[in-house]
Amino acid sequence: MTETSKADDVDLSPEAILARATAARGDIFPEWKTLVYASPKTYHLINQTVSYLHQYHGQQAASGQLSVQMRELIAIPALCSKGDLRHAPNHIRRMYREGLTNKALFEGAAAFASVVGWASLTYVSLAIEQANSADYPFGKLPPGGEPKELKPFPEMLMGRARKAGDSSGLADTDEWRYAATIDSELARRATAFVDHCMASDQDSNTVLGPGPRELIVIAALCTRGEVEMAAQHMRHAYACGMTRRQVLDAICCVVPMTGMVSATLGLRAMRLADKNN
Repeated sequence: MTETSKADDVDLSPEAILARATAARGDIFPEWKTLVYASPKTYHLINQTVSYLHQYHGQQAASGQLSVQMRELIAIPALCSKGDLRHAPNHIRRMYREGLTNKALFEGAAAFASVVGWASLTYVSLAIEQANSADYPFGKLPPGGEPKELKPFPEMLMGRARKAGDSSGLADTDEWRYAATIDSELARRATAFVDHCMASDQDSNTVLGPGPRELIVIAALCTRGEVEMAAQHMRHAYACGMTRRQVLDAICCVVPMTGMVSATLGLRAMRLADKNN
């Protein structure tokens, strides 16, 4: 039986929903079809939301919004942190079609890993292997697979420098100063890893500067429920010149993987960061 939404005149029949989703993404995972036929409006609303969050349906970022490329640099590490090797390779193929390289992905994934653990990086490697395998059936690889040259995207030029007085190095925090009084070598090595992931070690050969990496860390912290820490990193992001709109986009990129609670906690963190600014 065909259901039609009288409110917006959108055809909510399973066949119409599947056709729209397939047109937007280029394909559809077969397991979603079970949901579509059992609860078509549920998948319709999922598809509407994710299409906006990740800019499917040919949507382009409006002025001030995060680019498609930056959204994938958040979404893919979030998927890999969940061990999702079914959907992540599809996103990697989309990333390749948008001109992103593995180097760019690993920079974003390293920032995410500074929150969720570096074991997540192994899942990124496994997802890349799957994406480049002829046996993986979802999404299309561009000719030649991974782009040989990185296609520039807006966030590459953003957040390269911090405002004077902003210190975001992990070694400068009270917790790791305390750790250094117990084991200075442990503190030195651990904080050096995080500073590298956050581009705080001033390596000039990077795709992403500190500002975009702060956005990735903020999204990761929201998946962990760390409101106060997320607010702190939001202040660091603002000190790099990133905007509230970009922070909002970043925290919403992980909604499909971790739910609306992550976005709600991110909004709490944004209000806290505003209050303390």
